[in-house]
Amino acid sequence: MDLPSFLWLWRIAAWSMGLTLTGYGLLAATGAYWAYRRRQPDPPSWLRLLHLTLGVTLVILVLLLLSIGIVGTLGEYGNLGHSVHLPLGLSVVSLVLASAWSASRISVERPWARKLHLALNGGLALALAGVGLSGWQVVQKYLP
Repeated sequence: MDLPSFLWLWRIAAWSMGLTLTGYGLLAATGAYWAYRRRQPDPPSWLRLLHLTLGVTLVILVLLLLSIGIVGTLGEYGNLGHSVHLPLGLSVVSLVLASAWSASRISVERPWARKLHLALNGGLALALAGVGLSGWQVVQKYLP
């Protein structure tokens, strides 16, 4: 396919990645605040809803990025796996989905779920850094 027809796709990917990083930062902030407030009497109810909404949004954005990457790469090259960006991207998708699953398991009866959730999110920070750097290299291939 002709490259200019894919520029709109790369713009969506760039915005999605920016929103993903912003969402991750907001999730970290609301999660830290939630951890602090849950030790206080009467934590605000809006905080949990905000954290969950941001989490669902992050899952959707990451799945959107995955689909854009697959469609764009297949459309441009005809196959996948041209850089380290693919395995790093797949690790981000896996970590986000595992983090969402572990978040759904958090309860008083399952104290391991909170620890797992935090550990997965720590790994996600590293994976997002790697996918951001490798994504920058991929973008350079498409720019004139």
